[in-house]
Amino acid sequence: MFHIRRTTLISSLFLIAFSVSTSAQRGNYNYLDFENKPYYFGIVLAYNNSDYKVSQSKNFLLNDSIRIAESLRGVGFNLGGIVNLKIGQYFDFRTQPTLSFAERKLFYKSPDDIRAPYTRRIQSVLFEIPFHIRFKSEPYNDKRFFLVTGVKYGIDVANDSRSRDSAELVKIAPSDFMFEVGAGVQIFFPYFIFSPEIKYSHGLGNVMVIDPSLPQSNVIDRLTSRSVTLSFHFEG
Repeated sequence: MFHIRRTTLISSLFLIAFSVSTSAQRGNYNYLDFENKPYYFGIVLAYNNSDYKVSQSKNFLLNDSIRIAESLRGVGFNLGGIVNLKIGQYFDFRTQPTLSFAERKLFYKSPDDIRAPYTRRIQSVLFEIPFHIRFKSEPYNDKRFFLVTGVKYGIDVANDSRSRDSAELVKIAPSDFMFEVGAGVQIFFPYFIFSPEIKYSHGLGNVMVIDPSLPQSNVIDRLTSRSVTLSFHFEG
């Protein structure tokens, strides 16, 4: 049900964006005001839904205290700026320094069901710097579709892997490197460009700090970050 509601929300937001855009005058009149700009700036507001891809270690089958170790999704939001540099007619180079508030959860359950399930909440405040290449279609009625791909580096300024309380926690590395791919639409208004975008991010490295002395960590071999982000860009 959660995935159905999320898909419905995303679809509804894109339909709203298209409904607003159809009220504009026919033709690429607003687009022409931005066509010759070599670069422009903007802001981004976004909703994120994140989790981990969990790879279990060989100790998972041998341990007698944990039967289930899996990741649960958490929600958050992003706020950042945009720098866009045009590369010809159809390509852009983009960077979006962003502050991202994200939450992920690790869920553990014992084999005897006597002990209560345990959830480890991992809350992050990430400073992220993505570098993207965007391919844009031909404009039509002050709208154009685009595809975007690139990489993103993030550092968690609220990371607890070195805190005093971390002796009882699964430790998460403070930095991460991710691959991203997404799609969206540009809608040209007289004074700004509105761009809803949906993007998938997948980590390229293991963000778990290996510590064999921690039972919750000992049953996991690898944690890879994943997230889906719905963004609203305002540029001009």
